[in-house]
Amino acid sequence: MSNSLIDKFLGAVVKQGRLTITMANGAVHQIGTPTQGFPEVSIRLTDSKVARDVLLDPRLGAGEAYMDGRIVIEEGDVMQLVQLLRANKPWERGGELKAPSPLTGLKNRAKFIATSFNEARSSKRNVAHHYDIGNELYHLMLDPEHMQYSCAYWPDGAETLSQAQEAKLAHIAAKLALRGGDRVLDIGCGWGGMAIYLAKHFNVEVHGITLSEEQIALAVDRADKAGVSDKVTFEIVDYRDLAKRGERFDRIVSVGMFEHVGRPQFETFFRACANLLTDDGVMLLHTIGRFGSPGKTDAFTSKYIFPGGYIPALSETLAASEKSRLIHTDIETLRLHYALTLREWYARCEANRDAIIAMFDERFYRMWTFYLAGATAAFESGGMGNYQIQFARSRHALPITRGYLEAEETRLLTT
Repeated sequence: MSNSLIDKFLGAVVKQGRLTITMANGAVHQIGTPTQGFPEVSIRLTDSKVARDVLLDPRLGAGEAYMDGRIVIEEGDVMQLVQLLRANKPWERGGELKAPSPLTGLKNRAKFIATSFNEARSSKRNVAHHYDIGNELYHLMLDPEHMQYSCAYWPDGAETLSQAQEAKLAHIAAKLALRGGDRVLDIGCGWGGMAIYLAKHFNVEVHGITLSEEQIALAVDRADKAGVSDKVTFEIVDYRDLAKRGERFDRIVSVGMFEHVGRPQFETFFRACANLLTDDGVMLLHTIGRFGSPGKTDAFTSKYIFPGGYIPALSETLAASEKSRLIHTDIETLRLHYALTLREWYARCEANRDAIIAMFDERFYRMWTFYLAGATAAFESGGMGNYQIQFARSRHALPITRGYLEAEETRLLTT
């Protein structure tokens, strides 16, 4: 029964492109129509329970079955498989929009309320789950110059991941409108790439904070090797605890950290940031975000990748920040930049497959590439993008036109 149901289920999804499924009993099903621009993928289900598991929870069931080798890809790869499924129903597919039914509204509200909390006592554990798995994996996957584990920026002329990450750092630095002598806070500093970049290009002092033991050890070493240890410091501390100390910073930057805050903590986060900023301070927040209304993190990501994480809608982010009297001075939506970045990371993982399996095991490698493939599809066809939001505490803190942004970015990339 489940085999016929999954055939019907996938048949409703895959219209363009071809998916060939070999069932555990040897039956072969071909779904969809070969179409230019859409992959052709063949998979084999190794046991009769795979179909049931996928039907019960498509994302988690498929992910775990692939991790466990119960879904075997015989033509194509996991990136093409996920792309085939997601690209057939893109988020911006058009058509007539109708109001949701009362039942759908109740279901969406229930999912919204169920979103995970991320209190201070659990944040460090959640961060460690993802970032303390070992720096060597990230060395293999990320750009070697800055080790940026966040969306790169791909302007015309950027052809490599390293160039795109350098362009991202310059793009953000321009929005910070840095002045000589500024004290800068980097919330979620990762391996120190942003802090080191700012210290090398500006006469500023940078304090980076993270909850990852692995990250901070490498960040300190990288800053020393870059010759900026006198201008950069790092600390393992929660942003909430730092705010309680009463310290003030002229500029705050936070890249790829807000996704870990948790929806119930949004107002706490922005209140802390407002209290950490000087009265003429400026902040730049770079975060993954939803194009549409608030939603819920899928079960696979919550269980295996980012426990406690939540991708916010822009409306949620702005509403929370408004309560701390932070002015939204500039908002930019990056639509396809993360998809390009994720494909680069995926390619690096493929190229280092044997090394990653030696570090962990085959199951981990499948899990990791499934995560990267799913994320890529979400940014290419789903409802995910990136937002860069510039905040100020005073309307007089920044120039009243945007010309300074391009001028500073150009200077950074050409000198």
